[in-house]
Amino acid sequence: MTTSDTPIPHVTGSRAPRTVDLAGTAWPLYKLEALAVGLLVFVAVLIIAEAVQVAVLTAAAVAVVVWWVRRLFPDAPPE
Repeated sequence: MTTSDTPIPHVTGSRAPRTVDLAGTAWPLYKLEALAVGLLVFVAVLIIAEAVQVAVLTAAAVAVVVWWVRRLFPDAPPE
């Protein structure tokens, strides 16, 4: 198995990600956004395709993409 010791770079620098307090635990906002988008995609695809398998796989793929994009690029730079 091939592994890499190179850490994933954060574009944000030293700034900590924004968090939301849920039941005493600080959740990064990008995680909650990814879960919300995944849920919306799941419901939409389930209504359109009427197939649970397709809805679950599509929602999972979209949630992973949103999770990583928002993690690596949390906010647009101010103009």
